[in-house]
Amino acid sequence: MTTETPADATAAKSGNAATDSFRNSGKLGSIATSTERVNMLASKLVKAANDIILEERVSYDEFNALKAWLIKVGDDGEWPLFLDVWLEHSVEEVATDHREGNKGSIEGPYYVPEAPSQNTPATISMREDEKGTNLLFQGQVRSTDGSALKNAKIELWHADEEGFYSQFAPGIPEWNLRGTFIADEEGNFQINTMQPAPYQIPTDGACGQLIVAAGWHAWRPAHLHLKVSAEGHELLTAQLYFPGDAHNDDDIATAVKPELMLDVHPAASGNGKQVTYDFVLDPVK
Repeated sequence: MTTETPADATAAKSGNAATDSFRNSGKLGSIATSTERVNMLASKLVKAANDIILEERVSYDEFNALKAWLIKVGDDGEWPLFLDVWLEHSVEEVATDHREGNKGSIEGPYYVPEAPSQNTPATISMREDEKGTNLLFQGQVRSTDGSALKNAKIELWHADEEGFYSQFAPGIPEWNLRGTFIADEEGNFQINTMQPAPYQIPTDGACGQLIVAAGWHAWRPAHLHLKVSAEGHELLTAQLYFPGDAHNDDDIATAVKPELMLDVHPAASGNGKQVTYDFVLDPVK
């Protein structure tokens, strides 16, 4: 008998997990779009594809290869991965360009709601022998007028030192490196976690096949995922990055923004590193 470890995390396993997670998220068909808008968007998409075919003189061999690849994307459960890596950054930009507070970033395919909640200061759920560098993540949540947002909620999740996410790779405890944290009366929070590692998106499935065929790389820089919320304010979804990462400038998901870069220092305790990052949320209008 063999025991699965995180190294067994294949594209099919993580892709199917991401697909199931999206199906269960409540986002599927959650808003009604008018016939006129569907017609406009679909017509533009089809026209753009046909323009490329004509301009680049796409052959039947290439057309059939595309058919086979699109089928494989579905078979591998990688539609969430494909859309989140190559398209979501533009959707996020449209959705948040009105904000005066913090810049956000993409959610990505590996968010799981209702992670265990605790008041801060707190330590995220992790294995007793969790590998990596200790990271103290702290800051304050405020409104755009500068007022502190008491009891703001900070959802935090990230990859482990091997680049794997709990619930999307086997052999990892369910809520490992995932948690919901409640800030204090002054909006301050302090969370002990581990510094995540950069990682490659799954490369043994359809998305990996595209990456190899196009001569791209599959790397995402190390990052923390966050959802920050407070009563009467818009939800902020963000990723925070570490300076010096080799792929900050060519992230495959095009999600890095200068405003999302952390300022990392040695921890005052002498154990690991610490970062301070304040969140400014926009009031709901």
